[in-house]
Amino acid sequence: MAVYLICYLASYLLARGEHYSLSGVALMAAAFWLYFKDYRSSGTLIHLRGLFSLFWVGGQGIACLKLSNLQTDWSWMTWLCFALAYAGFWAVFEGLTRMYGTGHNRYGRWRSFTANSIPVFHMICAVTVVSLISFLFEAVRLGYVPLFVQGVPHAYSEFHLTGIHYLTVSCVLVPSMTVLYFHTARGRGSDRQVITVFVMTVISLLIPILCVSRFQFVFAVMLAALTYISLQKSFNILYLLGLFVVLIPVYLLLTVARSHDAEYLNSIFEMKNEAMPLFVSQPYIYIANNYDNFDCMVEALPAHSFGLKGLFPLWALTGLKFFFPQLINFPIYVTKKELTTLTMFYDAYYDFGWLGVLAFSCLLGLLAYLLVVKLREMHNPFGYLLYAQVAAYMILSFFTTWFSNTTTWFYLILTGLMAVYYSFNAHRR
Repeated sequence: MAVYLICYLASYLLARGEHYSLSGVALMAAAFWLYFKDYRSSGTLIHLRGLFSLFWVGGQGIACLKLSNLQTDWSWMTWLCFALAYAGFWAVFEGLTRMYGTGHNRYGRWRSFTANSIPVFHMICAVTVVSLISFLFEAVRLGYVPLFVQGVPHAYSEFHLTGIHYLTVSCVLVPSMTVLYFHTARGRGSDRQVITVFVMTVISLLIPILCVSRFQFVFAVMLAALTYISLQKSFNILYLLGLFVVLIPVYLLLTVARSHDAEYLNSIFEMKNEAMPLFVSQPYIYIANNYDNFDCMVEALPAHSFGLKGLFPLWALTGLKFFFPQLINFPIYVTKKELTTLTMFYDAYYDFGWLGVLAFSCLLGLLAYLLVVKLREMHNPFGYLLYAQVAAYMILSFFTTWFSNTTTWFYLILTGLMAVYYSFNAHRR
């Protein structure tokens, strides 16, 4: 923590002096150091505090480089909130570790759950079929499939029906469940089951492609990879590099299918170096601008919403938003209307200011600690799917609000229901 605080202060002072490159390097160095410390102590690539350290602090370091004309110097309140977001998380996790420990010195392969692949197979089939039916229903009602629409950059964002689209995108959980199936079956599954699982997995990956949703496709593959890593005693990082190489062409093809050409994207990103290649400027903006959107909100927010904005999933899932529109009538403050991704702590500040950011980061630290400890004791394979989801949210902490996002809670509720179904079958056996 001392390393982080020193680097953070140095980054702040360098940014005030407009030495943006050095400011960014200081925070990125801190991020790698913090991740390495947790990796060395735990022996796992996906330790939740390590992931949050690497991607939240490292993402802020990338944003500090100020490579786009959209970026401005952050206010002192923004700097304070970003520091509290990490400090609260780290302090709670560290405090609980020192008081109660982590149960084991090193991670390993934990097979305490009953090796029953049948309920996992049932869930793979059920989720895929429901997702496919929902997608077809949306396509028929809306009259188009985004992949086959040319020249309309925002066709993908308009492809959704209220309530139905949650079921459509539930397909992103299927590749992770496929990993769980093969782990629990351990070669004992019938050929018919294996073929069916393979077909269902392919369908679940085709749906995001047909929707031209780069995020959903990448998220599905990421969840599967994280689930696999969580089940392993050791993991070769070269596999991740290979997976990354495979994902790049699919990502680029989906970008082209969205009718997003280089000229259109460069006009949005407004990079200071106009000759910067798109494969560098696009991921840069997708990471950096979220922090600038937070600063934009801090500067422009006239009053806090005192919990109403953060409770959007409750208003959406209960249908209250249709009867009381004022519950969701909160403007979004961003640097540019096309760039609407936000940080995980955007709504926490929107609701309660810096106190909200600190409280939310402490809750995240508590959640991360419980999952890290319980990962060694899980009797239900769907617990690994839960861990993978939270790990993905830590990795993409710079991207969106996550826990005030309705889709996130839909995934969590669905995972919980599948875990209950698995436990019921295990108990009956």
